[in-house]
Amino acid sequence: MNAPRPLATPTAEALNKSAVSRYLQLAGMFRRRIEQGEWALDQRIPTITELAADCGVAAVTVRRALDILEEDGLIERFRAKGTFVRRRPERDTWCAVNTDFSGLLIARYSSRIEVLEDVPSPPPAFLSAGDWPGVSAPRYRRIRRRHWRQGAAFLVADLYVEAGAYAALPEGALASMTAMQMASAVPGRAIAAAEQELTVTGADLSVANELSVRLGEPMARVVRVAVDEAGQRFLAVEGIYRGDSARLRVTLK
Repeated sequence: MNAPRPLATPTAEALNKSAVSRYLQLAGMFRRRIEQGEWALDQRIPTITELAADCGVAAVTVRRALDILEEDGLIERFRAKGTFVRRRPERDTWCAVNTDFSGLLIARYSSRIEVLEDVPSPPPAFLSAGDWPGVSAPRYRRIRRRHWRQGAAFLVADLYVEAGAYAALPEGALASMTAMQMASAVPGRAIAAAEQELTVTGADLSVANELSVRLGEPMARVVRVAVDEAGQRFLAVEGIYRGDSARLRVTLK
């Protein structure tokens, strides 16, 4: 078996280019070193002084990053002995971000959907900010939902359903169907176009609280829009996935 390829060490200048705090960036990088086997189980990792010099940051920044890994149970510190890797990050809550429409219609039987809010809403701002197909409806219902798997919240999403389509949804749909399943289940509304966009963002205060992550932690933002045959955007959703639970895989051939 080939040895794991070492991850590139960021410079202080590179760390400064991100809006995410330095210690959170370092915590993510150190986590990946454990995940990819560069820091093996039971291995002693470099000292705080060595890591600070290697990354071009203050020792206190490295210490805060290691505090996060210790809180997560990935490392253990011993006075006079050093810091050792105790386990790898768990990956049993992976959520695949599908890139084809049929994949988006597959039921997620192992997940639970919690409805946090259901209120009237104007068209979502992200629709006017992007080059999305169709035109927005004047009135929507905004449903904020949190998705759980194996006891862990991995996704929080704002679902916008045009008022007429909302009234026609099957009973119990909000707590059991994915967004695209709902779009396909609205009577009399055939999907003429559907698009999605994935970007990387940081957790804001509400997302940090709802997904039990740290403020500014990297997240995957996925927006999906469904347009009916009349050209109306009758369903749109903006979902924020935990960065450590989202996986995008694209078949190239």
